[in-house]
Parts: sequence; C-alpha cells; structure tokens
Amino acid sequence: MFKYALQLIVGTFTLVVSTIIAWYEGSTITYNSLEWRYSTPFTKLFNIEILNGSEISQLDYFVYAAKFQPLFPAIMILSIFYILGIVGYCLIKCESKWTLGFWGLIGSIMILLSGIIFNSSTIGGMIFSWITLVSGLICLAVAALIWLRNFKHRQPINTNRV
Repeated sequence: MFKYALQLIVGTFTLVVSTIIAWYEGSTITYNSLEWRYSTPFTKLFNIEILNGSEISQLDYFVYAAKFQPLFPAIMILSIFYILGIVGYCLIKCESKWTLGFWGLIGSIMILLSGIIFNSSTIGGMIFSWITLVSGLICLAVAALIWLRNFKHRQPINTNRV
C-alpha cells in the first residue's frame, strides 16, 4: 500500500507544480488583447465584459496556456489521469463493486471532453483532443475488460456430462 501512496504523492506533486507553471504561462493573456475574444470562455460564462486584462478569469489563463503553450497543461492532464489510474488500479485490486463504474465514467468524461475540443485550430487544442481521446479509450477498454472478467466469473459451470 505504501508504493501506491508514494505514487499518489508524486502524481499530486507533479499536478501542483505543472498547474502553477501553466497558470503563470497563461497569465500572459492579460497583455494579448487580440486573444480576449477567443480564449476567455470562463469570463464570458460569468457575463463579464473585458475592458482590461485584470478582468479576465483566472481559469481562462489555463485555456490560453493550453492553446498556445500546451506542455504544462498537458502534464496537468496526464498527471490527473495518472492519479485516477492509481485509484482505479487500487479499486481493481480490492475487487470493489465500483470499479466498472469508475473506469466507465472516467472514460466517458474523457471522450466527451475530447469531442468538445476536437475541432480546435491551435496545436495545443489538437494535443489535448488526442490526449483525452486516447485516455478515454484506455479507460473504456479497462472497463470492458473488467466487465468481461466479471461476466466470466458469473457463468455457471456445467458439471453434467453426457
């Protein structure tokens, strides 16, 4: 159990560091007024009209970083997927009844997210689309394997021989 806790700590540390760096890189949107219209979905969601860079939502920093400097946002997504993978693996080892739903839900969310950003015109958007699509397919494949394993264990064994 210690090795899983250590992996969760490393994954969380990687997530925190990459989040801070991505947030810093994305803060340059405050100086790029040409991108305010295209890279501020959260500010628009809150119905805020941007007159200067200080009015941009902090969440839009991550959108801007993902679009134009995708390395650390990609590391964020991969570290989240890694942490979820460790949790999911522990569920498999414990033979929890929640395992199938966990992997299926994570896979569905990843594929849905991939579909939302699939037609992105930036390299960062395309990278995120592929990362989330592949991650979602992996999760759904794991869920299918778990379902098959559970289905085989439920089959009654026919001991009557003719």
